[in-house]
Amino acid sequence: MHFDPTYLPYPSMRYPVYARHGMVASSSPQASAAGLAAMHKGGNAVDAAVAAAAALTVVEPTANGIGSDAFALVWIEREGKLYGLNASGWAPASISIEKVLKALASPQAAAQRPAQSPRPSIDAQSGIQGALSASMPVFGWIPTMVPGAPSGWAELVSRFGALSLAEVVKPAVEYAREGYPVSANLARMWKRAFEKYRAVCTTSEFDEWFRTFAPEGRAPEAGEIVRLPNHARTLELIGASNAEAFYRGELADRIVEDSEAFGGFFSKEDFEAYRASWVEPISVDYRGYTVAEIPPNGQGIVALMALNILKEFDFKERESAEAFHLQWEAMKLAFADGMAHVTDPGSMRIPYRSFLRADYGRLRAQEIDTSGRAKLYSPTTPPSSGTVYLCTADGEGNMVSYIQSNYMGFGSGIVVRGTGISLQNRGADFSLDPSHPNCLAPRKKTYHTIIPGFLLRDGRALGPFGVMGGYMQPQGHVQVVTNLIDFGLNPQQALDAPRWQWMGGMKFLVERGFCADILQTLAARGHDIDVSEDSTPFGRGQIILRMPNGTLIGGTEGRTDSSIACW
Repeated sequence: MHFDPTYLPYPSMRYPVYARHGMVASSSPQASAAGLAAMHKGGNAVDAAVAAAAALTVVEPTANGIGSDAFALVWIEREGKLYGLNASGWAPASISIEKVLKALASPQAAAQRPAQSPRPSIDAQSGIQGALSASMPVFGWIPTMVPGAPSGWAELVSRFGALSLAEVVKPAVEYAREGYPVSANLARMWKRAFEKYRAVCTTSEFDEWFRTFAPEGRAPEAGEIVRLPNHARTLELIGASNAEAFYRGELADRIVEDSEAFGGFFSKEDFEAYRASWVEPISVDYRGYTVAEIPPNGQGIVALMALNILKEFDFKERESAEAFHLQWEAMKLAFADGMAHVTDPGSMRIPYRSFLRADYGRLRAQEIDTSGRAKLYSPTTPPSSGTVYLCTADGEGNMVSYIQSNYMGFGSGIVVRGTGISLQNRGADFSLDPSHPNCLAPRKKTYHTIIPGFLLRDGRALGPFGVMGGYMQPQGHVQVVTNLIDFGLNPQQALDAPRWQWMGGMKFLVERGFCADILQTLAARGHDIDVSEDSTPFGRGQIILRMPNGTLIGGTEGRTDSSIACW
């Protein structure tokens, strides 16, 4: 890649950051510092990633928690190999569509259901059958799945780390016990969540959330010190037991006890049988670069499908209606396939690698009217979400792309009593239509929005990248990759460039900074465009690349409290 790191075509006060021995990029200065501390103790990029991830459960609880899921792509330099880790959880063995529908029939459950399903529905015009007839709830115990993140931490550190998990989580424990100051964006997101939960989560199962995250009866303000003592003890137990306490010990017992007390479906066996799994990354070639993602049940394949279509076209200028039109149409095509087919790999009716064949990309590309009007392929309504992304690199050449999430902000609104464990609500994305590939079933993993990305060239690592934010994530990946490869932007500007997001049907949301003439041309082609005054819907990303001489260059997200720690 060739770019001028001082070229700043968009409003930004950030330059890319350079380092030699190590770099940690995350959405929190405290988390980045925790990762760097692990390196200074003799740890590598893997230890740093887990240290930052554990810290984020404390210092950014608005987007993830100890009860999160996670995915990782890990480059091990000595082996010259990229590994994938799927630490997403599964549904309880005792759950079923019938039981959920019965539970949803109660007045209490009906009051907690969202106005519309968080799972995108499939439009009849796409020719795809199986639109949802009912939707999973967003809050409460029903959408909670067995959390995968603690198992992921243990797997990463045990296989590739240089430190113990107990040593790696120490900074997170210290932040939780001693306290940390709330940053500006964190305070804003905390207040939004508090107002939402106060209005919706009104029954006793949610009391522990308010005791943990709003003990003063309000969200904390910027600069205020927050202490989370229950988090500290739980993280110590996870570290000391290499996560065994979470799945086969005291913490598992407490989760199951609360589940039984409040009408959940968990059993001890659901936790005892769970382990994060190592998977083979999937990839496509994009103009001589290898773009790698985690395979389904993650939606990284959607980003790859879009790039597989876009490589059939030649566009050099980012600021053009033609470039945006092609990207937008390719994104809609990719989501049409992803939302119709992606689920737990064992339940997919078409092998997922079929969607990444070059000839299939060419076939789908032919459906795009390159100079004419926009088309309706499969309209959806992507929801908001809560996720943290981080990446790390060390002086030995190891690199990690890591993402962790409770899904919708704090997640289900459930905090296990006395533990600080806020549980994700990933089950909200299951379909209750038995004919849909992503229908709810025991011990099944749902379509998962969180995706880490990785770039390689000629079989060697260039570096990790990611953009968090629900169904924005594959769209953010496509924009970052094209910004780097097609348009020659440096890592910081690749993140700073104004973003777009497909919202369903013909509707797109764009950030301020888009050229008015370009938007007018796109609108004339049939795109329904709104300009957003809020950057929150467009995700938050990080990038680290390794230059040929070994120097690390990183970019961090200007839309939030992101920070790079390096040495």
